[in-house]
Amino acid sequence: MKKPIINLSSLSQKYFMALAGMFLMLFLVSHLITNLLLLAGDGGTAFRNAVNFLTENPVIKITEYVLFAAFLVHIILGVLLQIHNYYARPVKYRTPLKTETSAFSRYMFHTGVIIFIFLVIHLVNFFFIRLGIIPVPEYAADRHDFYPIAVVLFQNPWYSLLYIVSFVFLGFHLKHAFQSAFQSLGLNHTKYTPAIKVIGTIYAIVISVGFSVIPLYFLFFHTG
Repeated sequence: MKKPIINLSSLSQKYFMALAGMFLMLFLVSHLITNLLLLAGDGGTAFRNAVNFLTENPVIKITEYVLFAAFLVHIILGVLLQIHNYYARPVKYRTPLKTETSAFSRYMFHTGVIIFIFLVIHLVNFFFIRLGIIPVPEYAADRHDFYPIAVVLFQNPWYSLLYIVSFVFLGFHLKHAFQSAFQSLGLNHTKYTPAIKVIGTIYAIVISVGFSVIPLYFLFFHTG
């Protein structure tokens, strides 16, 4: 069986993937803060103001290109590493390792695929409308008016279920990714690795739960 031609070494791929992943983890924090404004109970005023600032600020627009580049790098390198690992060890271990780390790492690619599918759906429902690729729904004022779009989507039980399940998988993905990123960058040490694991777990829970409360709010508590 011939090995695929991959220009970057496995170590280099992990290094760049870690950098892209850490940038995406920072983005998730800012994105969560913005999305939590949907719960302000002011008819979307705070959320609309935040969206207007983000769409009109030139620095944010440049960051947006960096964000998409980070997504592409992270996805492409994730696929390449999966291929590399497959060809490096085509025969699975007869008795798989039972460590917590191996359990999460074995399913990183699978959770990544689920997250990618959700990301495409999410882009279609929001970002593609903003770009003008998808027509603006009749209940939205313009292609930047995401609040009524979010309300309609989150009041759909099937979409909310998909959203919550996707962020549960993202939480598992982030739990391992957080520690793995530090390890790939050579920042792994017996003194502070346990702390990194704890922080990574807390981060994954906050992101997963934080995004999940938004559809739950619109399903069960929103009245406007």
